[in-house]
Amino acid sequence: MPGGKDSGCVPPLRHLVTIAVAALLALVGGSGVAGADGYAPAGRPGPALTVPDLAKSLRCTADVRDATREPVLLTPATTVDSGQNFGFNYEPLFRRLGIPYCVSDSPVDPYNMGDMQVRAQYVTYGIREMHRLAGRKIAVMGHSQGGMIMRWALRFWPDTRGMVEDVIGMAGTNHGSVVVPALCVPNCAPALWQQRANSAFMKALNSGQETFPGISYTEIYSRTDEFVQPNLDDRGTSSLHGGGGTVTNVAVQDVCPLAVPEHLLIGTMDPVTSALAVDALTHAGPADPARIGRAVCGRLLMPGVDPVTGPLTFVTLTAQVAAQLTVAARRVPSEPPLACYVTADCP
Repeated sequence: MPGGKDSGCVPPLRHLVTIAVAALLALVGGSGVAGADGYAPAGRPGPALTVPDLAKSLRCTADVRDATREPVLLTPATTVDSGQNFGFNYEPLFRRLGIPYCVSDSPVDPYNMGDMQVRAQYVTYGIREMHRLAGRKIAVMGHSQGGMIMRWALRFWPDTRGMVEDVIGMAGTNHGSVVVPALCVPNCAPALWQQRANSAFMKALNSGQETFPGISYTEIYSRTDEFVQPNLDDRGTSSLHGGGGTVTNVAVQDVCPLAVPEHLLIGTMDPVTSALAVDALTHAGPADPARIGRAVCGRLLMPGVDPVTGPLTFVTLTAQVAAQLTVAARRVPSEPPLACYVTADCP
């Protein structure tokens, strides 16, 4: 975290005015004035989408069109696609509950290992297109990278903020992870460089404000997550603060103290995570842990997961993740540069 020793000097009045103005802009959701941090002001319109095959990136159930209830855009984690992340769990659960949904995948980077600035364009398209089809605000829900990437769209394409009612992150890498740098010696995939704590991507993502008014944020994490750390409490990497959104930061252990889900389980089969996500989708505002019955603590699997095939699918998925992290993905020696639109002085 930024900081330093107190110099003991009283800051000049002009510095106090600058700080006050910046705080006011963050409170109201940004303006067209560039901030002192060098990043684009929160209200500046985003650039045109330039990635190929946008229409191919979105797959939706028929009931998304003119939806009668809040539909959900599902965004998968690093190393997997949406079918692997959600096909054996949340998709059957949402069908059972009558929740309309779409899944977003990158046609040019199916396992989300490349530059996340490219991935964010597909998510931005997904939000806009799904909102158009549904004729109402939507939820965006994802796991790990997928639990964070919608925030890049909301930060740098401000028109999307009026289209989203709920953001639900499952072990979202909202501030990166102190574990990831060990995977980048001497090099790693672009998305891993960007998910390091204090990466240029993370600093830009959280510039100005972390949330936006009118949106409910449910950030679910586990204290036993081996990949997204630190996450010991609501000051950890997955949690969000400030900016005007309504936020619930909740550990699965806040509901079930003896729960020990690791990173992959949180977004695929964990019953506590599922209960919190469904609570957020079926109530106004973010999830409320007090509404979750303690019977969930006795369950091994979330609803929607077949008790026979589900664990077998999870084993296969674990192998997929390991292969992408170690040998399969393209590796680069450094983090991709930030796009021009991220900066305050971009034309």
